[in-house]
Amino acid sequence: MQIDIVSLFPDMFTGPFGHSIIKRAQDAGLLSIGVTNPRQFAFDKHQIVDDYPFGGGAGMVMKPEPIFLAVEDILSRQEKDSRRIILFCPGGTVFTQEKAKELARYDQLIFICGHYEGFDERVRQYLADEVISIGDYVLTGGELPAMVVVDAVARMLPGVLGASEGAEQDSFYSGLLEHPQYTRPREFRGWQVPEVLISGDHAKIARWRRKESLKNTWERRPELLKHFPLTAEDKILLEEIRQERSGG
Repeated sequence: MQIDIVSLFPDMFTGPFGHSIIKRAQDAGLLSIGVTNPRQFAFDKHQIVDDYPFGGGAGMVMKPEPIFLAVEDILSRQEKDSRRIILFCPGGTVFTQEKAKELARYDQLIFICGHYEGFDERVRQYLADEVISIGDYVLTGGELPAMVVVDAVARMLPGVLGASEGAEQDSFYSGLLEHPQYTRPREFRGWQVPEVLISGDHAKIARWRRKESLKNTWERRPELLKHFPLTAEDKILLEEIRQERSGG
């Protein structure tokens, strides 16, 4: 996958994308990330990319020309079968695991990071394919949302996590929260690892993990269960959980 980011602050991405899974994915050729500064496409010697809003008001608004030209330059560099141009804005559709899986199917993603008081509306109307928000709060710019989305999408790409089932075990991938994880030592300060996990009985371990996943979801994010396609076994496990909680 090719990911291109349009940002006034390219150096912000050096640290986050230079370590761990994202770095290994790039080194392995599974992912390529480029950052373009729209100042390169400003028309004046001072590389001004913002201006006062028409109609008055506080703050500055990012001009459309440098952003359009930056994205058009990215598009001209290579042909891709499928691509998506995404704008980050608090008023966009809230980012979810389902959206991460959807975006991972594209050959190229182009992320546009805003700053100041936002964009000229024509960027949203005529350039971006969609607008995404990572939550109901306001950040200084779109750089942090871009990092979050790149990380979430990269995990969905084949081979990035190493183990084929790695991403499928994550919370939200299947619609449920993840089950608890344990490692050595078996006993720590008097707290023991559940016996079932060291039993060697894979069927019992699978059932325990499914039940714990359902329990975590039921206790912490019960709204997720409203639309989750429960199997007959899931319903049995949920009833066991309810009875255990009620002391029945």
